[in-house]
Amino acid sequence: MDFEYSQKVEALRDKLQDFMDRHILPREDSFREHMETTDRLWVAPPFFADLKSAAREAGLWNLFLPDPEHGAGLTNLEYAPLAEIMGQVWWCAEIFNCNAPDSGNMETLHLYGTEEQKARWLAPLLEGNIRSAFAMTEPDVASSDASNIACTMQRDDDEYVINGRKWFATGGMRDECEILIVMGKTDPVNADRHRQQSMILVPRDTPGVTFVRSLSTLGFNDAPLGEPEILFDNVRVPAENILLGEGRGFEIAQGRLGPGRIHHCMRLIGGAQRALELMLDRVENRMTFGRTLSQHQSVREDIAKSFCEIEQARLLTLKAAAKMDKYGNKAAKDLIAAIKIVAPTMAQTVIDRAIQIHGAKGLTEDLPLAELFNYARQCRLADGPDQVHMMALGRQLVREFHADAERTAR
Repeated sequence: MDFEYSQKVEALRDKLQDFMDRHILPREDSFREHMETTDRLWVAPPFFADLKSAAREAGLWNLFLPDPEHGAGLTNLEYAPLAEIMGQVWWCAEIFNCNAPDSGNMETLHLYGTEEQKARWLAPLLEGNIRSAFAMTEPDVASSDASNIACTMQRDDDEYVINGRKWFATGGMRDECEILIVMGKTDPVNADRHRQQSMILVPRDTPGVTFVRSLSTLGFNDAPLGEPEILFDNVRVPAENILLGEGRGFEIAQGRLGPGRIHHCMRLIGGAQRALELMLDRVENRMTFGRTLSQHQSVREDIAKSFCEIEQARLLTLKAAAKMDKYGNKAAKDLIAAIKIVAPTMAQTVIDRAIQIHGAKGLTEDLPLAELFNYARQCRLADGPDQVHMMALGRQLVREFHADAERTAR
């Protein structure tokens, strides 16, 4: 397989890395200081608007969307190294309008929305004028099995009435968030448990939508995005807000989560790569027991293992991206599951090594490592926990093996 980047992609990589070096990395301290001192936690720092304008002028906007009319027209394989660069800083994908969950919500609307839904919600999302959230996970059931979802959506004439509780609806706390994509049950007694669920568009300001609290993960509140718990109490929305039709929720979820999972993995590789580079700088500028850290065997081993693990995850991610491009997301589900198992754990491990090499400083706000670690740990649960992907991949491999054996025996 040839994973050499094309001239177009190399040019975009250079342009994006230059933008990161000149505009994003120098603002990390400003971002942190703003979020620590502001009394408007769910509003993006003022400098975000200037950075977004600069990104648009540089042609670095909607890079994730393969549709050339609204996005950059890149394949998954072409987008991978760009998402990796964005992964160096956990919050910066928004500057390029490539952040989760908005990117996944835009892809969902692009693939499954009606023309009216696209005009009302997709168009302003593509412009970066509003933000969105995706409400699927629930606190009261094991959401790793999405058929457990208990939120109800009952048809009442020309409306749906929604009742339930969601949480970790990333981005939902934001003042700019205007639309929620909500998954719930429209047909809870359907014998096919994968036809019980639907997805529907719920404007954030709809009566009955209550933001109970914002959750933190490992002490991080993910501001300005937020991870809210949301109560839906007799929330009424027009029937035309449903996506694709009743019973199509799982179908939409699979179409949405494939690209979403690989995008997370791409960014995680970038976070791990930055952790490695911080390690490499640290070990030549720190002395212990009369030697630089780089002269200690255990430190060299950590660096070597980190390099190998990043390269392995990167190549597996590129292979998954190439298969998605060539055969479609469904055909690539084996490799998508594999990278979702591998990349978050790899990133968590490499970042943890970087923290250890930096000593106490590695845990502080002076470095991005703690925030990157938090993101990596979240991703071992987000878009499906490790165990679900391992279970699904193992089942698929067993089926394929025996199907091949049966064909050979004929």
